[in-house]
Amino acid sequence: MAVTVDGVDTLRSLLGEPTEVVRAKISDRLNDLTRRFVERSPFLCLATSGADGTCDVSPRGDPAGFVRILDDRTLLLPDRPGNRLADSLRNVLENPHVALLFVVPGVSDTFRVNGTATIVTDPELLEACAVEGKVPKLGMLVEIEEAYTHCSKAFLRAQLWDPERFVSRDELPSSGEIMCSLNPSIDAETYDAERAERYARREGFY
Repeated sequence: MAVTVDGVDTLRSLLGEPTEVVRAKISDRLNDLTRRFVERSPFLCLATSGADGTCDVSPRGDPAGFVRILDDRTLLLPDRPGNRLADSLRNVLENPHVALLFVVPGVSDTFRVNGTATIVTDPELLEACAVEGKVPKLGMLVEIEEAYTHCSKAFLRAQLWDPERFVSRDELPSSGEIMCSLNPSIDAETYDAERAERYARREGFY
């Protein structure tokens, strides 16, 4: 049977306490330096959880700077067409607490934002988020509670940006093959071909 950690005191006895330097980097707002991570990031991971505690992490990506900085404590994350499961959006309706992890290609430091979110539909507010002439129907307004850089260790350990470590897509099962494993009535090759055609047309991107 696995030995479990059953309290904060036990956890701290194993890990120790964060240094004062680490504690000092956590802010409740952006500044002229940290906002650059938001402005240069074309990709982030959005973490949400429902009222029952179930969690979801969703990738979000667009041209760099797609998350608008409305002021040093407020961000606007546009919502683009997806699979319509709307996991993140449904979670926010139940529990407004969210976390964002901003990634900048080639940079091993990341930037974290924790805060509370509301879903907005204001066309005037969302107009500036238009891409390829398409204005998003929805956006997520995030009020910043914590903002800070995260150290490079995870990216360095993973060698994430090392091209020699890149994996060929052919080494992994295709989306069609995965779908077929779940539902044998789906033809994997047809599914993959139709998906590739939609992506080539950028259908449903915006």
